[in-house]
Amino acid sequence: MLLSTDLDKYMLPCYSKRVLGMDCPGCGLQRSVAFLLEGEFVQAFYMYPAIYPMLLFFGFVLVNIFVEFKYATKIISILGIATVALVLINYFLKFV
Repeated sequence: MLLSTDLDKYMLPCYSKRVLGMDCPGCGLQRSVAFLLEGEFVQAFYMYPAIYPMLLFFGFVLVNIFVEFKYATKIISILGIATVALVLINYFLKFV
């Protein structure tokens, strides 16, 4: 996989994969962000399906610092649970 902006030169290696020989739950996140930066939104999803709920989660938390929402705690909880669930589902599906 070649990224047109050569971002792959600056990516951190996965030590779980290097030492244990198996992916970690975060494998693919860096490449997914690189695809997002290049405008390849579908490829970003295929690389790491939890990227969009994760962006929503961090985006909402950041906005909530400056603007208070009535149900912020519930929204943050739901987005956090959805993100963790998608990370774990993606991780387990890699082994199937």
